[in-house]
Amino acid sequence: MELRNQIPGVLLRAGQEMPLIGMGTATSPFPQPHRVISILVDAIEVGYRHFDTAAHYASEEPLGRAVAEAVARGLIKGRSEVLITSKLWCKDSHPDLVLQAINKTLQ
Repeated sequence: MELRNQIPGVLLRAGQEMPLIGMGTATSPFPQPHRVISILVDAIEVGYRHFDTAAHYASEEPLGRAVAEAVARGLIKGRSEVLITSKLWCKDSHPDLVLQAINKTLQ
């Protein structure tokens, strides 16, 4: 059963719909990246389209790889079908570090 059509959403001011149910990626201890990628691809396959991450969780890169794999497998057409929220970690909140941290997240 696919969740995507069953998850309610809210329209953001930017015009994108945000699913009200998402999947968090924080865990301790953090599994090996290949395992996280597999879990996230499975989540995309069953219909999750909103993922919450943070650099501190060490899940941003595996999430990016999972999205790329989901595209390659035809589960989604592209990155624009997935909403990703992330957080600026406390240690990166110094004015000299913010842009660098955000650029790393976007990468």
